[in-house]
This record gives sequence, structure tokens and C-alpha cells, in this order.
Amino acid sequence: MEWRPYPVTYKIPQQIESFLCGEWQAGAGAGYRLQDKFSTSDVAIIKAADKAQVQAAVAHAGVARKSVPGPHARGEILERAAKAVEARRAVFATVLCIEAGFTDVDAQNEITRCVQTLQLCAEEARRFCGEMIPLEGAPGQAGRLAFTLRRPLGTVVAITPFNSPLNTVAHKVGPAFAAGNAVILKPSRLTPFSSNVLVEALLEAGMPKGMIALLHGGADVANWLLDERDTHFVAFTGSTDVGRSIQGRLGLRRSQMELGSIAHVVIDESADVVRAVPRIVGAGFRKAGQVCTSTQILLVHRSRVEEVTKLMSQQVKALGFGDPTSQHTIVGPMISEGEARRVQAWIEEAVSQGAQAIVRGERKRSVVAPTILVDTTPEMKVRSQEVFGPVLSIVPFDSFDDALEQVNRTPYGLAAGVFTNSLENGFKAARLLEVGSVHINEASSSRADVMPFGGCKDSGFGKEGPAAAVREMSEERLITIANATA
Repeated sequence: MEWRPYPVTYKIPQQIESFLCGEWQAGAGAGYRLQDKFSTSDVAIIKAADKAQVQAAVAHAGVARKSVPGPHARGEILERAAKAVEARRAVFATVLCIEAGFTDVDAQNEITRCVQTLQLCAEEARRFCGEMIPLEGAPGQAGRLAFTLRRPLGTVVAITPFNSPLNTVAHKVGPAFAAGNAVILKPSRLTPFSSNVLVEALLEAGMPKGMIALLHGGADVANWLLDERDTHFVAFTGSTDVGRSIQGRLGLRRSQMELGSIAHVVIDESADVVRAVPRIVGAGFRKAGQVCTSTQILLVHRSRVEEVTKLMSQQVKALGFGDPTSQHTIVGPMISEGEARRVQAWIEEAVSQGAQAIVRGERKRSVVAPTILVDTTPEMKVRSQEVFGPVLSIVPFDSFDDALEQVNRTPYGLAAGVFTNSLENGFKAARLLEVGSVHINEASSSRADVMPFGGCKDSGFGKEGPAAAVREMSEERLITIANATA
């Protein structure tokens, strides 16, 4: 098959459809508007799916999954899907700029990672299998063989967020299909159309129409999906409060929950600050700070605070912010003007309570200028809650143990970064930090898509990363065979 890229001059259609029961169709529910995140102007109308369409999609998936392609075929489909996404790079870049407010750098990174994720899922599909069990090593088991098979769970419901509207979707849909499941995707109502383009790529690559459904809408659609008992796994990324609500409704159905975070980075007295600071700036302000592992609190040994603060201030002041279509912009708009107002209010509240904003600009519509705060306290919202915006607090510490305790004091545990040239401190952080990922000499948001990724405490449970997710989205079956003539 020849892969030809779409033209750059691409426009989102005025009406965005869902894909269910093997065809594109308008939702029968209430309509809502998709906005350009920078201009805040209306771009398209989305009709949400109604309850009957949700029920039809689940029933259709239940039939389709009975004739799922084999592992080799699934691997081939996902490999072709990766190429189809690459061929649509210009389309995705345009869509992500409009509906998510991504700069070109963020959009290109999102697309590249999606391609890599689908390629990894293709590999996992091809090696989807169990393992041998050393049964004859147990007493009285001579002549018996034992091995496991991995089997798909059935139908996976994927509920995905706005802040990674392409790659996070790939991390749900790709492993689910690699394991042989049908998938019903409910993307964020704020960033719906990138999922349409991805589903188009999957269908073009040969994914059976019944194995994928795309339902647009808000909480009603998610709730109807959760009420359907003929779904077998829920993969959710979003807020901790919503995750708790979902988990409480699932009963014995399995789930993967990637929830909230307050991400920290620690710089000790031995760290290479020149190496650390650019990585922390990237981790704190890419995608306007709207990443679950965005560095929110930078803990710095008191002997290095002045040096770090100076370097951070210089580099953050140099970040271009505003219009995501400008080649000079690094920090684009937030997902909505309402969220931008919330973040502005948290900054102003912190300043009124004694914090200093050593780097700060004015908010314009949905754009919040990159902000660095000092003299914050643990009670301030910018320290005690997930900001999810371009705001970073620099906090001094006197002992490394105290820094680790500060990280562990939050209810979350997704990821942390530690910059150190002390082997002792590196091992101590690895052992004692209560987070799902500890990145030594990298920032909190360091991630390659091959990694297992997930949190603990209020940051959820279960793992993303194709190899880990394929195991979570399948079940293990034990097979034993005895010698019938013995």
C-alpha cells in the first residue's frame, strides 16, 4: 500500500460524527461546540451519542470480538496503522493546534510518540502468549505439562483526556486491540476530532469495523458505558475524584486508572544544575503545564537555590508564549479560558498570602504566561493541589531526607525526578520515594512509550506502556496436560 500524506491545508469538518456499529453517524444526543483553544472561536458542532447508541455500540462490539483477527494479523494491522498516522502528520498537527492548543513542537512530539506507541503495540500483538510452568518440579507431578495462555477480556472502554488526545488514546486502543479486545473509545469532549482521524487511520490499516467504536459526548456517555455490564475493562485517564467514582461503579470489572498528581523534582547539593534546569523548564511548561507529570514543585538544596533560581528565571523568561501557530511559541493556550482564569486566581491567591512571582506575565484569554513562584507554603493551592497549568514553585530544603519526605507527604504518587551526583542519594530516592516512576538525573515528566507507566496512592493503579497494558487487558488461563497412558 502506498502512503501519501494529506495536504497541509486541512479544515476540521463543521459537524463531527461518531463511529459506531461499523459506520460514521451523527450522535443522536445533545449538541455542543468545539472551540479553537487560542482564539476561543467556535470551530465545529459535535452531537453526543445517546443512550441507545451507546447500547448499540456495546452490543455490536460483543458480536465482533468473537471473530477477532489472530495475533499476526493484529500486529500487521497496528504496523500499518502506525504508517497511516505518519501519513496524516500534517492533518494531526493542524487538528492538535486547533482543538488542543498545541504548539508545533508539542504536536509533532505527540504524533511521533503515537507512531511509536502503535509500533510497540504491533510487536506485543505478535508475541501475545503465555509461558511454561515447571509443573514437574513439584512432588507427584511427573508426566504432566503445564503452561498458560493469555486470552482477551472482551470489550475495553477507553475514556481519555484532553491533554494528550492522540498518544494517550493510542496507549488505550493499541494494547486493547493487540490483546484481541474490541474497543469503545470515549475521548474528551474538549478534543474530540483527533480521535476521528486516528480511527480513520486504524480502519484504513484494516482494523475490523466492529472492533472499534468512537462515541463522542460528556459525562452522560461515560456513565452509560459504565452501566453496560457487557464491558470488561475500563481504561481511564483523568482526575482522581472521577477515577474514584468510576471504580466504585465497576464492581468486579477490571480497570486501569491514571489519575492526578503533584509532580516534584529534587535538586541536591551535588547536582549538575546546568544539565538539570533545561529539563525542568521543559517538564514544567510544555503543553502549558497540562501534563500529569508536569513539574509543579522544584525542591532545591538551600546551597544551590540562588544559582537554580537565576538560571530558571532566565530560561523561563525566554519562553515564547501565546499563539500556538507561531514558530516562536513554546507555551500555548490552556484548554479553556475558564481553566486559565482558575490558574490565574491560584497565582493571585498565593501572592496575596506572601508568595513572590519572580517570573510572571498577564493572562490573555486562555493563555497564562509561564510563572515561577518562590516563598510559597504547603497550604497554598499551588502547593497542595494539582495546578495543571504553567506554574512552578521553587522550594528550598536543608536535608535530602527532608526533600524526600516532602514528596511523600502529598496524597499522590505518579512520578518524580531527582538530580544528583551522589550514588547514595540516587539509591535512597529509588527506595524511599512513594511514586510509580523515579527518574534519576531526569525531570518528573521523563517518559519513553516503551516504559511501564502508572502511579500509586491517589495517582491510581495499573500500568500503561504497551507490554504492561497488554497483560492488564488480558487474562491468564492455566492449561495442564497429563500423560494419558501413564
